[in-house]
Amino acid sequence: MNCEIFSDCNCIIIRNFARCNTGHPFIIVLSNETMKPKLPRIFLLLLGIVFVLNLVQSYFTPLIFDEAYYWHYAQKLSWGYFDHPPLVALMVRLSGMFFDGELGVRFMSCILSSLMFIVLWACIDHPRKKDYVVHFFVLVFSMALLNAYGFFTLPDTPLLFFTALFLYVYKRFLAKPTWVWGVILGMTMAGLMYSKYHAVLVIVFVLLSNLKLVTLKNAWLAVIVALACYTPHFIWLYHNDFVTIKYHLFDRPNDPYSFTKYTLGYFVNLIALFGLTFPWIYWALFKTRQKDKFTRALLFLTYGIILFFFMSSFNRRIQTQWIIVITIPLIILVFRQMIENETLRKWIYRTGIVNGILILYLRVGLVYEPISPIVYETHGNKEWIAEIKSKIGDTPVVFENSYRNAPMYAFYAGVPTFSLNNLMYRRNQYSIDESEAKVQHQKILYVTRRKQKAPDLELTRADGKVFYGKYIDDFESFRKLRTLVEEPIHLDLEREQEFKVYNPYDQDIDLKKIKFNIAYLTSFKDVKDRMAIEPRIVDDSLKALPANDTVSFIFKFPKPKMKDPAYFRIGISENGLLPGINGTNTKFD
Repeated sequence: MNCEIFSDCNCIIIRNFARCNTGHPFIIVLSNETMKPKLPRIFLLLLGIVFVLNLVQSYFTPLIFDEAYYWHYAQKLSWGYFDHPPLVALMVRLSGMFFDGELGVRFMSCILSSLMFIVLWACIDHPRKKDYVVHFFVLVFSMALLNAYGFFTLPDTPLLFFTALFLYVYKRFLAKPTWVWGVILGMTMAGLMYSKYHAVLVIVFVLLSNLKLVTLKNAWLAVIVALACYTPHFIWLYHNDFVTIKYHLFDRPNDPYSFTKYTLGYFVNLIALFGLTFPWIYWALFKTRQKDKFTRALLFLTYGIILFFFMSSFNRRIQTQWIIVITIPLIILVFRQMIENETLRKWIYRTGIVNGILILYLRVGLVYEPISPIVYETHGNKEWIAEIKSKIGDTPVVFENSYRNAPMYAFYAGVPTFSLNNLMYRRNQYSIDESEAKVQHQKILYVTRRKQKAPDLELTRADGKVFYGKYIDDFESFRKLRTLVEEPIHLDLEREQEFKVYNPYDQDIDLKKIKFNIAYLTSFKDVKDRMAIEPRIVDDSLKALPANDTVSFIFKFPKPKMKDPAYFRIGISENGLLPGINGTNTKFD
Protein backbone atom coordinates (compact mmCIF):
# COMPACT_ATOMS: atom_id res chain seq x y z
CA MET A 1 0.00 0.00 0.00
CA ASN A 2 1.43 3.36 -1.07
CA CYS A 3 0.61 6.58 0.77
CA GLU A 4 1.31 10.23 0.04
CA ILE A 5 0.91 12.87 2.76
CA PHE A 6 0.14 16.50 1.96
CA SER A 7 -0.17 19.13 4.65
CA ASP A 8 -1.27 22.73 4.86
CA CYS A 9 -2.14 24.97 7.82
CA ASN A 10 -5.70 23.69 8.02
CA CYS A 11 -5.65 19.98 7.35
CA ILE A 12 -3.66 16.86 6.69
CA ILE A 13 -4.51 14.82 3.57
CA ILE A 14 -3.51 11.18 3.40
CA ARG A 15 -4.01 9.71 -0.05
CA ASN A 16 -4.18 5.97 0.18
CA PHE A 17 -3.49 4.21 -3.09
CA ALA A 18 -4.77 0.88 -1.84
CA ARG A 19 -8.12 0.15 -3.33
CA CYS A 20 -11.34 -0.36 -1.44
CA ASN A 21 -13.90 -3.00 -2.34
CA THR A 22 -15.24 -0.82 -5.16
CA GLY A 23 -11.86 -0.77 -6.78
CA HIS A 24 -11.41 3.00 -6.34
CA PRO A 25 -8.66 4.79 -4.41
CA PHE A 26 -9.81 6.71 -1.36
CA ILE A 27 -8.66 9.83 0.43
CA ILE A 28 -8.72 10.44 4.20
CA VAL A 29 -8.86 14.03 5.40
CA LEU A 30 -8.01 14.69 9.03
CA SER A 31 -8.33 18.15 10.49
CA ASN A 32 -5.36 19.55 12.37
CA GLU A 33 -7.88 20.54 15.02
CA THR A 34 -8.74 16.87 15.42
CA MET A 35 -5.13 15.86 15.63
CA LYS A 36 -4.15 18.70 17.96
CA PRO A 37 -7.18 20.19 19.73
CA LYS A 38 -6.45 23.55 21.31
CA LEU A 39 -8.24 26.53 22.76
CA PRO A 40 -8.85 29.48 20.44
CA ARG A 41 -6.65 32.51 21.05
CA ILE A 42 -9.68 34.70 21.77
CA PHE A 43 -10.76 32.14 24.42
CA LEU A 44 -7.37 32.31 26.12
CA LEU A 45 -7.38 36.11 25.94
CA LEU A 46 -10.84 36.43 27.51
CA LEU A 47 -10.02 33.77 30.09
CA GLY A 48 -6.87 35.66 31.03
CA ILE A 49 -8.85 38.87 31.45
CA VAL A 50 -11.38 37.13 33.72
CA PHE A 51 -8.59 35.51 35.73
CA VAL A 52 -6.74 38.80 36.26
CA LEU A 53 -10.01 40.54 37.13
CA ASN A 54 -10.70 37.90 39.78
CA LEU A 55 -7.17 38.21 41.18
CA VAL A 56 -7.51 41.99 41.48
CA GLN A 57 -10.96 41.63 43.01
CA SER A 58 -9.64 39.07 45.50
CA TYR A 59 -6.79 41.33 46.55
CA PHE A 60 -8.83 44.48 47.14
CA THR A 61 -12.11 43.03 48.48
CA PRO A 62 -12.29 42.46 52.27
CA LEU A 63 -13.43 39.04 53.41
CA ILE A 64 -17.09 38.20 53.84
CA PHE A 65 -18.08 36.45 57.07
CA ASP A 66 -18.35 32.94 55.63
CA GLU A 67 -14.89 33.24 54.11
CA ALA A 68 -13.49 34.22 57.50
CA TYR A 69 -15.22 31.16 58.98
CA TYR A 70 -13.61 28.87 56.39
CA TRP A 71 -10.28 30.57 57.02
CA HIS A 72 -10.80 29.52 60.64
CA TYR A 73 -11.35 25.95 59.39
CA ALA A 74 -8.03 26.07 57.58
CA GLN A 75 -6.03 26.93 60.69
CA LYS A 76 -6.16 23.22 61.48
CA LEU A 77 -6.71 20.93 58.52
CA SER A 78 -9.03 18.03 59.17
CA TRP A 79 -11.03 15.46 57.21
CA GLY A 80 -14.23 17.23 58.22
CA TYR A 81 -15.76 20.27 59.88
CA PHE A 82 -18.96 21.02 61.72
CA ASP A 83 -20.89 22.47 58.77
CA HIS A 84 -19.13 21.17 55.65
CA PRO A 85 -16.69 18.66 54.16
CA PRO A 86 -13.05 19.75 54.17
CA LEU A 87 -12.21 20.85 50.61
CA VAL A 88 -12.94 24.53 51.21
CA ALA A 89 -10.45 24.54 54.09
CA LEU A 90 -7.81 22.90 51.90
CA MET A 91 -8.36 25.60 49.27
CA VAL A 92 -7.71 28.30 51.86
CA ARG A 93 -4.59 26.55 53.11
CA LEU A 94 -3.21 26.17 49.57
CA SER A 95 -3.98 29.82 48.79
CA GLY A 96 -2.10 30.85 51.92
CA MET A 97 1.00 29.05 50.64
CA PHE A 98 1.24 31.59 47.80
CA PHE A 99 -0.11 34.85 49.23
CA ASP A 100 -1.00 36.66 52.45
CA GLY A 101 -4.16 38.58 53.27
CA GLU A 102 -7.38 38.19 51.32
CA LEU A 103 -5.65 36.78 48.25
CA GLY A 104 -4.16 34.17 50.57
CA VAL A 105 -7.75 32.98 51.14
CA ARG A 106 -9.00 33.28 47.55
CA PHE A 107 -6.21 32.40 45.15
CA MET A 108 -7.36 28.81 44.61
CA SER A 109 -10.89 30.04 43.89
CA CYS A 110 -9.49 32.14 41.03
CA ILE A 111 -7.66 29.06 39.72
CA LEU A 112 -10.65 26.71 39.96
CA SER A 113 -13.07 29.16 38.37
CA SER A 114 -10.75 29.60 35.38
CA LEU A 115 -10.32 25.84 35.03
CA MET A 116 -14.11 25.53 35.17
CA PHE A 117 -14.39 27.72 32.05
CA ILE A 118 -12.01 25.38 30.21
CA VAL A 119 -13.83 22.22 31.33
CA LEU A 120 -17.22 23.63 30.33
CA TRP A 121 -15.83 24.55 26.92
CA ALA A 122 -14.52 21.00 26.52
CA CYS A 123 -17.99 19.62 27.35
CA ILE A 124 -19.51 21.35 24.33
CA ASP A 125 -19.26 19.41 21.08
CA HIS A 126 -20.29 21.61 18.19
CA PRO A 127 -18.42 22.23 14.94
CA ARG A 128 -19.15 25.98 15.06
CA LYS A 129 -18.50 26.69 18.74
CA LYS A 130 -15.23 28.50 18.01
CA ASP A 131 -17.19 31.12 16.08
CA TYR A 132 -18.99 32.13 19.28
CA VAL A 133 -16.32 32.32 21.94
CA VAL A 134 -17.36 35.84 22.95
CA HIS A 135 -20.97 34.71 23.29
CA PHE A 136 -19.82 31.88 25.57
CA PHE A 137 -18.06 34.31 27.89
CA VAL A 138 -21.00 36.72 27.87
CA LEU A 139 -23.29 33.83 28.85
CA VAL A 140 -21.09 32.69 31.74
CA PHE A 141 -20.11 36.15 32.94
CA SER A 142 -23.77 37.25 33.01
CA MET A 143 -24.53 34.94 35.95
CA ALA A 144 -24.02 37.02 39.09
CA LEU A 145 -23.56 34.27 41.68
CA LEU A 146 -21.30 32.29 39.36
CA ASN A 147 -19.23 35.48 39.08
CA ALA A 148 -19.01 35.78 42.85
CA TYR A 149 -17.69 32.23 43.19
CA GLY A 150 -14.94 33.18 40.77
CA PHE A 151 -13.16 34.90 43.64
CA PHE A 152 -15.03 34.27 46.91
CA THR A 153 -13.86 31.10 48.65
CA LEU A 154 -16.97 29.16 49.63
CA PRO A 155 -17.90 25.46 49.43
CA ASP A 156 -19.86 26.16 46.25
CA THR A 157 -16.66 27.20 44.45
CA PRO A 158 -15.17 23.66 44.32
CA LEU A 159 -18.70 22.24 43.96
CA LEU A 160 -19.16 24.12 40.67
CA PHE A 161 -15.74 23.12 39.37
CA PHE A 162 -16.18 19.45 40.23
CA THR A 163 -19.71 19.42 38.78
CA ALA A 164 -18.29 20.62 35.47
CA LEU A 165 -15.42 18.12 35.70
CA PHE A 166 -17.79 15.30 36.65
CA LEU A 167 -19.95 15.98 33.60
CA TYR A 168 -16.90 16.08 31.33
CA VAL A 169 -15.51 12.81 32.72
CA TYR A 170 -18.96 11.20 32.56
CA LYS A 171 -19.17 12.18 28.90
CA ARG A 172 -15.83 10.52 28.22
CA PHE A 173 -16.93 7.47 30.22
CA LEU A 174 -20.05 7.14 28.06
CA ALA A 175 -17.90 7.16 24.94
CA LYS A 176 -15.34 4.74 26.36
CA PRO A 177 -16.35 3.01 29.63
CA THR A 178 -12.88 1.67 30.44
CA TRP A 179 -11.47 1.06 33.89
CA VAL A 180 -9.26 4.14 33.51
CA TRP A 181 -12.24 6.43 33.01
CA GLY A 182 -14.04 4.53 35.78
CA VAL A 183 -11.26 5.37 38.23
CA ILE A 184 -11.20 9.02 37.12
CA LEU A 185 -14.99 9.21 37.42
CA GLY A 186 -14.81 7.84 40.98
CA MET A 187 -12.16 10.36 41.97
CA THR A 188 -14.27 13.16 40.51
CA MET A 189 -17.31 12.01 42.48
CA ALA A 190 -15.19 12.06 45.62
CA GLY A 191 -14.10 15.61 44.78
CA LEU A 192 -17.77 16.56 44.47
CA MET A 193 -18.64 15.10 47.85
CA TYR A 194 -15.60 16.66 49.53
CA SER A 195 -16.88 20.03 48.29
CA LYS A 196 -20.42 20.05 49.68
CA TYR A 197 -23.02 17.50 50.74
CA HIS A 198 -25.46 18.80 48.10
CA ALA A 199 -23.16 17.14 45.57
CA VAL A 200 -24.98 13.86 46.19
CA LEU A 201 -27.86 15.30 44.15
CA VAL A 202 -25.56 15.79 41.16
CA ILE A 203 -24.46 12.16 41.29
CA VAL A 204 -27.96 10.77 41.90
CA PHE A 205 -29.68 12.66 39.08
CA VAL A 206 -26.99 11.75 36.55
CA LEU A 207 -27.35 8.10 37.61
CA LEU A 208 -31.13 8.28 37.23
CA SER A 209 -30.67 9.56 33.68
CA ASN A 210 -28.94 6.29 32.73
CA LEU A 211 -29.94 3.35 34.90
CA LYS A 212 -28.03 0.98 32.60
CA LEU A 213 -24.93 2.17 34.43
CA VAL A 214 -25.72 -0.41 37.12
CA THR A 215 -24.89 -3.14 34.61
CA LEU A 216 -21.41 -1.77 33.85
CA LYS A 217 -18.59 -3.15 35.97
CA ASN A 218 -16.49 -0.02 35.50
CA ALA A 219 -19.36 2.12 36.74
CA TRP A 220 -19.26 0.05 39.93
CA LEU A 221 -15.51 0.55 39.96
CA ALA A 222 -16.17 4.31 39.96
CA VAL A 223 -18.44 3.92 42.98
CA ILE A 224 -15.85 1.83 44.83
CA VAL A 225 -13.10 4.37 44.10
CA ALA A 226 -15.34 7.24 45.22
CA LEU A 227 -16.20 5.49 48.50
CA ALA A 228 -12.55 4.61 49.10
CA CYS A 229 -11.49 8.23 48.57
CA TYR A 230 -14.30 9.42 50.84
CA THR A 231 -13.54 6.94 53.64
CA PRO A 232 -11.40 9.41 55.68
CA HIS A 233 -14.41 11.72 55.92
CA PHE A 234 -16.67 8.85 56.98
CA ILE A 235 -14.16 8.02 59.71
CA TRP A 236 -14.09 11.66 60.81
CA LEU A 237 -17.89 11.69 61.01
CA TYR A 238 -17.86 8.53 63.12
CA HIS A 239 -15.27 9.92 65.55
CA ASN A 240 -17.27 13.15 65.85
CA ASP A 241 -20.62 11.46 66.54
CA PHE A 242 -21.91 12.34 63.04
CA VAL A 243 -22.21 15.93 64.23
CA THR A 244 -22.55 17.38 60.72
CA ILE A 245 -25.28 14.98 59.63
CA LYS A 246 -27.21 15.43 62.88
CA TYR A 247 -27.08 19.21 62.59
CA HIS A 248 -28.21 19.42 58.96
CA LEU A 249 -30.94 16.78 59.27
CA PHE A 250 -32.25 17.15 62.81
CA ASP A 251 -31.03 20.19 64.75
CA ARG A 252 -31.49 23.06 62.32
CA PRO A 253 -34.35 25.34 63.39
CA ASN A 254 -37.13 26.10 60.96
CA ASP A 255 -40.12 28.42 60.64
CA PRO A 256 -43.80 27.75 59.93
CA TYR A 257 -44.49 27.45 56.20
CA SER A 258 -44.98 30.72 54.37
CA PHE A 259 -45.79 30.67 50.64
CA THR A 260 -44.22 34.09 50.12
CA LYS A 261 -41.06 33.35 52.08
CA TYR A 262 -40.56 29.75 51.00
CA THR A 263 -42.10 28.74 47.67
CA LEU A 264 -42.42 32.15 46.04
CA GLY A 265 -39.00 33.02 47.37
CA TYR A 266 -37.66 29.89 45.68
CA PHE A 267 -38.94 31.02 42.28
CA VAL A 268 -37.41 34.43 42.86
CA ASN A 269 -34.09 32.67 43.47
CA LEU A 270 -34.44 30.78 40.17
CA ILE A 271 -34.77 34.13 38.43
CA ALA A 272 -32.02 35.82 40.42
CA LEU A 273 -29.50 33.18 39.31
CA PHE A 274 -29.60 34.55 35.77
CA GLY A 275 -30.80 38.13 36.06
CA LEU A 276 -32.07 39.66 32.80
CA THR A 277 -31.20 36.55 30.78
CA PHE A 278 -33.54 34.31 32.79
CA PRO A 279 -36.44 34.06 30.26
CA TRP A 280 -34.05 33.08 27.46
CA ILE A 281 -32.16 30.63 29.67
CA TYR A 282 -35.31 28.75 30.68
CA TRP A 283 -36.73 28.94 27.14
CA ALA A 284 -33.57 27.27 25.83
CA LEU A 285 -33.89 24.61 28.54
CA PHE A 286 -37.51 23.97 27.57
CA LYS A 287 -36.59 23.65 23.89
CA THR A 288 -33.76 21.17 24.46
CA ARG A 289 -34.51 17.60 23.43
CA GLN A 290 -32.82 14.38 24.58
CA LYS A 291 -30.54 13.65 21.62
CA ASP A 292 -28.07 11.45 23.48
CA LYS A 293 -27.24 10.09 26.93
CA PHE A 294 -25.08 13.08 27.83
CA THR A 295 -27.83 15.57 26.99
CA ARG A 296 -30.26 13.39 28.93
CA ALA A 297 -27.92 13.61 31.95
CA LEU A 298 -27.78 17.41 31.66
CA LEU A 299 -31.58 17.61 31.52
CA PHE A 300 -32.09 15.18 34.41
CA LEU A 301 -29.61 17.13 36.51
CA THR A 302 -31.21 20.50 35.79
CA TYR A 303 -34.84 19.47 36.15
CA GLY A 304 -34.01 17.18 39.06
CA ILE A 305 -32.40 19.96 41.10
CA ILE A 306 -35.22 22.37 40.27
CA LEU A 307 -37.94 19.88 41.27
CA PHE A 308 -36.11 18.65 44.36
CA PHE A 309 -35.78 22.10 45.84
CA PHE A 310 -39.27 23.05 44.72
CA MET A 311 -40.58 20.20 46.86
CA SER A 312 -38.22 21.21 49.67
CA SER A 313 -39.58 24.76 49.55
CA PHE A 314 -42.77 23.53 51.21
CA ASN A 315 -40.96 22.95 54.50
CA ARG A 316 -37.93 25.27 54.49
CA ARG A 317 -36.50 28.41 52.94
CA ILE A 318 -34.29 27.59 49.97
CA GLN A 319 -31.09 29.59 49.75
CA THR A 320 -29.96 30.72 46.30
CA GLN A 321 -26.58 28.99 46.53
CA TRP A 322 -28.30 25.64 47.07
CA ILE A 323 -29.53 25.66 43.46
CA ILE A 324 -26.51 27.29 41.79
CA VAL A 325 -25.31 23.90 40.57
CA ILE A 326 -27.93 24.05 37.77
CA THR A 327 -25.88 26.79 36.12
CA ILE A 328 -23.28 24.19 35.03
CA PRO A 329 -25.53 21.95 32.88
CA LEU A 330 -27.48 24.99 31.72
CA ILE A 331 -24.36 26.70 30.36
CA ILE A 332 -23.74 23.66 28.16
CA LEU A 333 -27.37 23.31 27.06
CA VAL A 334 -27.99 27.01 26.47
CA PHE A 335 -24.75 27.64 24.59
CA ARG A 336 -25.61 24.80 22.21
CA GLN A 337 -28.95 26.46 21.55
CA MET A 338 -27.31 29.86 21.10
CA ILE A 339 -25.13 28.48 18.30
CA GLU A 340 -28.16 27.09 16.48
CA ASN A 341 -30.71 29.83 17.16
CA GLU A 342 -29.88 33.34 16.02
CA THR A 343 -32.74 34.99 17.92
CA LEU A 344 -31.77 33.31 21.17
CA ARG A 345 -28.12 34.18 20.56
CA LYS A 346 -28.94 37.82 19.96
CA TRP A 347 -31.10 38.27 23.06
CA ILE A 348 -28.82 36.43 25.47
CA TYR A 349 -25.89 38.42 24.11
CA ARG A 350 -27.72 41.75 24.62
CA THR A 351 -29.19 41.02 28.03
CA GLY A 352 -25.99 39.26 29.08
CA ILE A 353 -23.92 42.37 28.38
CA VAL A 354 -26.33 44.44 30.49
CA ASN A 355 -26.05 41.83 33.26
CA GLY A 356 -22.27 41.94 32.97
CA ILE A 357 -22.13 45.72 33.28
CA LEU A 358 -24.35 45.63 36.38
CA ILE A 359 -22.22 42.86 37.86
CA LEU A 360 -19.02 44.83 37.27
CA TYR A 361 -20.63 47.83 38.97
CA LEU A 362 -21.57 45.72 41.98
CA ARG A 363 -18.11 44.17 42.09
CA VAL A 364 -16.56 47.62 42.31
CA GLY A 365 -19.11 48.39 45.03
CA LEU A 366 -17.79 45.49 47.10
CA VAL A 367 -14.56 47.45 47.46
CA TYR A 368 -15.70 51.08 47.15
CA GLU A 369 -18.64 51.44 49.51
CA PRO A 370 -19.91 54.88 48.33
CA ILE A 371 -21.21 53.45 45.04
CA SER A 372 -22.74 50.33 46.58
CA PRO A 373 -26.56 50.35 46.81
CA ILE A 374 -26.39 48.44 50.13
CA VAL A 375 -24.07 48.04 53.09
CA TYR A 376 -22.56 44.65 52.35
CA GLU A 377 -20.47 42.25 54.44
CA THR A 378 -17.27 43.52 52.87
CA HIS A 379 -17.90 47.04 54.15
CA GLY A 380 -16.57 48.41 57.41
CA ASN A 381 -15.31 45.24 59.10
CA LYS A 382 -11.64 46.08 58.79
CA GLU A 383 -12.22 49.56 60.22
CA TRP A 384 -14.45 48.23 63.01
CA ILE A 385 -11.88 45.63 64.00
CA ALA A 386 -9.05 48.18 63.84
CA GLU A 387 -11.05 50.45 66.16
CA ILE A 388 -11.51 47.66 68.72
CA LYS A 389 -7.89 46.61 68.58
CA SER A 390 -6.70 50.19 69.03
CA LYS A 391 -8.53 50.19 72.37
CA ILE A 392 -7.79 46.69 73.68
CA GLY A 393 -4.49 45.77 72.02
CA ASP A 394 -3.80 42.04 71.80
CA THR A 395 -6.44 41.04 74.37
CA PRO A 396 -8.29 37.89 73.18
CA VAL A 397 -11.95 38.43 72.31
CA VAL A 398 -14.88 36.12 73.06
CA PHE A 399 -17.95 36.84 70.94
CA GLU A 400 -21.36 35.75 72.17
CA ASN A 401 -23.20 33.70 69.59
CA SER A 402 -21.16 34.65 66.54
CA TYR A 403 -19.20 32.18 64.46
CA ARG A 404 -19.06 35.06 61.95
CA ASN A 405 -17.51 37.84 64.04
CA ALA A 406 -15.04 35.61 65.87
CA PRO A 407 -13.05 34.46 62.79
CA MET A 408 -13.34 37.87 61.12
CA TYR A 409 -11.74 39.52 64.14
CA ALA A 410 -9.05 36.81 64.35
CA PHE A 411 -8.19 37.24 60.66
CA TYR A 412 -7.73 41.02 60.75
CA ALA A 413 -6.55 41.49 64.36
CA GLY A 414 -4.34 38.42 64.59
CA VAL A 415 -5.41 37.50 68.15
CA PRO A 416 -7.20 34.42 69.58
CA THR A 417 -11.01 34.54 69.48
CA PHE A 418 -13.85 32.25 70.46
CA SER A 419 -17.57 32.07 69.78
CA LEU A 420 -19.38 31.28 73.04
CA ASN A 421 -22.64 29.71 71.84
CA ASN A 422 -25.62 29.73 74.17
CA LEU A 423 -29.05 28.09 74.08
CA MET A 424 -30.51 30.87 71.88
CA TYR A 425 -28.03 30.17 69.07
CA ARG A 426 -26.66 27.06 67.34
CA ARG A 427 -23.59 24.86 67.54
CA ASN A 428 -20.78 25.40 65.01
CA GLN A 429 -17.09 24.69 64.44
CA TYR A 430 -16.21 26.50 67.69
CA SER A 431 -18.23 23.86 69.53
CA ILE A 432 -15.93 21.03 68.50
CA ASP A 433 -12.45 22.48 67.87
CA GLU A 434 -9.76 23.70 70.26
CA SER A 435 -10.60 27.42 70.17
CA GLU A 436 -12.01 27.39 73.69
CA ALA A 437 -8.70 26.21 75.16
CA LYS A 438 -6.86 29.20 73.66
CA VAL A 439 -8.82 31.73 75.76
CA GLN A 440 -9.18 29.78 79.01
CA HIS A 441 -8.02 31.57 82.18
CA GLN A 442 -7.01 34.69 80.28
CA LYS A 443 -8.20 38.24 80.49
CA ILE A 444 -10.61 38.60 77.57
CA LEU A 445 -13.07 41.11 76.15
CA TYR A 446 -16.56 39.57 76.09
CA VAL A 447 -18.56 41.07 73.18
CA THR A 448 -22.34 40.75 72.94
CA ARG A 449 -25.30 42.31 71.13
CA ARG A 450 -27.30 42.30 74.38
CA LYS A 451 -27.42 45.73 75.94
CA GLN A 452 -25.22 45.91 79.01
CA LYS A 453 -25.13 48.18 82.03
CA ALA A 454 -21.93 50.21 82.13
CA PRO A 455 -20.08 48.32 79.35
CA ASP A 456 -16.34 48.79 79.03
CA LEU A 457 -16.78 49.36 75.29
CA GLU A 458 -19.70 50.26 73.04
CA LEU A 459 -19.05 49.83 69.33
CA THR A 460 -21.18 50.40 66.24
CA ARG A 461 -20.41 48.43 63.09
CA ALA A 462 -20.84 49.77 59.53
CA ASP A 463 -24.23 48.06 59.23
CA GLY A 464 -25.49 49.94 62.27
CA LYS A 465 -25.41 47.03 64.71
CA VAL A 466 -24.27 48.00 68.21
CA PHE A 467 -21.99 45.71 70.24
CA TYR A 468 -21.12 45.91 73.93
CA GLY A 469 -17.83 44.76 75.42
CA LYS A 470 -17.02 43.72 79.00
CA TYR A 471 -13.65 42.62 80.35
CA ILE A 472 -13.45 39.28 82.16
CA ASP A 473 -10.19 38.88 84.05
CA ASP A 474 -10.16 35.08 84.29
CA PHE A 475 -12.38 33.57 81.62
CA GLU A 476 -13.43 29.95 82.08
CA SER A 477 -16.02 28.01 80.07
CA PHE A 478 -17.00 24.35 79.66
CA ARG A 479 -18.99 24.39 76.42
CA LYS A 480 -17.97 20.85 75.50
CA LEU A 481 -19.87 19.32 78.42
CA ARG A 482 -22.60 17.11 76.99
CA THR A 483 -26.02 16.37 78.48
CA LEU A 484 -27.42 13.01 77.43
CA VAL A 485 -31.06 11.93 77.58
CA GLU A 486 -32.26 8.43 76.81
CA GLU A 487 -35.46 8.45 74.81
CA PRO A 488 -38.44 8.02 75.03
CA ILE A 489 -39.26 10.63 77.64
CA HIS A 490 -42.56 12.17 78.74
CA LEU A 491 -43.46 15.68 79.85
CA ASP A 492 -44.56 14.57 83.30
CA LEU A 493 -44.17 17.36 85.86
CA GLU A 494 -44.44 15.00 88.83
CA ARG A 495 -42.23 12.16 87.75
CA GLU A 496 -38.48 12.09 88.41
CA GLN A 497 -36.47 11.52 85.26
CA GLU A 498 -32.81 10.99 84.50
CA PHE A 499 -30.17 12.60 82.34
CA LYS A 500 -26.41 12.22 82.21
CA VAL A 501 -23.51 14.63 81.85
CA TYR A 502 -20.36 13.63 80.01
CA ASN A 503 -17.18 15.56 80.85
CA PRO A 504 -14.74 15.32 77.88
CA TYR A 505 -12.12 17.53 79.55
CA ASP A 506 -8.92 16.21 81.09
CA GLN A 507 -9.75 17.85 84.40
CA ASP A 508 -12.45 17.45 87.01
CA ILE A 509 -15.04 20.25 87.05
CA ASP A 510 -16.28 21.53 90.40
CA LEU A 511 -20.06 21.17 90.60
CA LYS A 512 -20.23 24.57 92.28
CA LYS A 513 -19.15 26.18 89.01
CA ILE A 514 -22.08 24.89 86.97
CA LYS A 515 -25.85 25.28 86.94
CA PHE A 516 -28.48 23.58 84.81
CA ASN A 517 -31.16 24.98 82.55
CA ILE A 518 -33.93 23.51 80.44
CA ALA A 519 -35.22 24.96 77.18
CA TYR A 520 -38.60 24.12 75.68
CA LEU A 521 -38.84 24.27 71.90
CA THR A 522 -41.61 24.37 69.32
CA SER A 523 -42.07 21.74 66.62
CA PHE A 524 -39.91 24.00 64.44
CA LYS A 525 -37.10 23.78 67.04
CA ASP A 526 -37.40 27.41 68.14
CA VAL A 527 -36.60 28.05 71.81
CA LYS A 528 -39.67 29.59 73.50
CA ASP A 529 -39.18 28.88 77.22
CA ARG A 530 -36.03 28.53 79.27
CA MET A 531 -35.81 28.08 83.01
CA ALA A 532 -33.43 26.85 85.67
CA ILE A 533 -33.59 23.34 87.10
CA GLU A 534 -31.84 21.95 90.16
CA PRO A 535 -31.16 18.27 89.53
CA ARG A 536 -29.62 16.08 92.18
CA ILE A 537 -26.62 13.94 91.45
CA VAL A 538 -27.21 10.20 91.80
CA ASP A 539 -23.86 9.62 93.46
CA ASP A 540 -24.02 12.28 96.18
CA SER A 541 -20.43 11.59 97.20
CA LEU A 542 -19.21 13.38 94.06
CA LYS A 543 -18.25 17.04 94.39
CA ALA A 544 -17.04 17.39 90.81
CA LEU A 545 -17.65 15.99 87.33
CA PRO A 546 -14.84 13.46 86.86
CA ALA A 547 -12.58 13.98 83.83
CA ASN A 548 -13.52 11.89 80.77
CA ASP A 549 -16.41 10.31 82.61
CA THR A 550 -20.22 10.33 82.76
CA VAL A 551 -22.38 11.21 85.79
CA SER A 552 -26.14 10.66 86.25
CA PHE A 553 -28.59 13.30 87.54
CA ILE A 554 -32.24 13.12 88.57
CA PHE A 555 -34.64 16.00 87.81
CA LYS A 556 -38.26 16.98 87.35
CA PHE A 557 -39.57 19.00 84.43
CA PRO A 558 -40.62 22.55 85.43
CA LYS A 559 -43.98 23.71 84.14
CA PRO A 560 -43.52 25.31 80.71
CA LYS A 561 -45.12 28.67 79.94
CA MET A 562 -45.69 27.70 76.32
CA LYS A 563 -48.41 25.32 75.22
CA ASP A 564 -47.49 21.80 74.14
CA PRO A 565 -43.72 22.01 73.70
CA ALA A 566 -42.48 19.53 71.11
CA TYR A 567 -38.81 19.35 72.16
CA PHE A 568 -36.62 20.10 75.13
CA ARG A 569 -32.91 20.55 75.62
CA ILE A 570 -30.84 20.59 78.82
CA GLY A 571 -28.05 23.15 78.98
CA ILE A 572 -25.28 24.02 81.42
CA SER A 573 -24.30 27.47 82.67
CA GLU A 574 -20.76 27.89 83.96
CA ASN A 575 -19.45 30.76 86.07
CA GLY A 576 -22.55 32.88 85.51
CA LEU A 577 -22.49 32.68 81.70
CA LEU A 578 -25.69 32.05 79.75
CA PRO A 579 -26.51 28.31 79.40
CA GLY A 580 -24.84 26.56 76.49
CA ILE A 581 -26.06 24.11 73.86
CA ASN A 582 -24.91 21.03 75.72
CA GLY A 583 -27.61 18.61 74.64
CA THR A 584 -29.51 17.67 71.52
CA ASN A 585 -33.12 18.60 70.82
CA THR A 586 -35.06 15.72 72.37
CA LYS A 587 -38.61 15.08 71.21
CA PHE A 588 -41.26 14.38 73.82
CA ASP A 589 -42.79 10.95 73.47
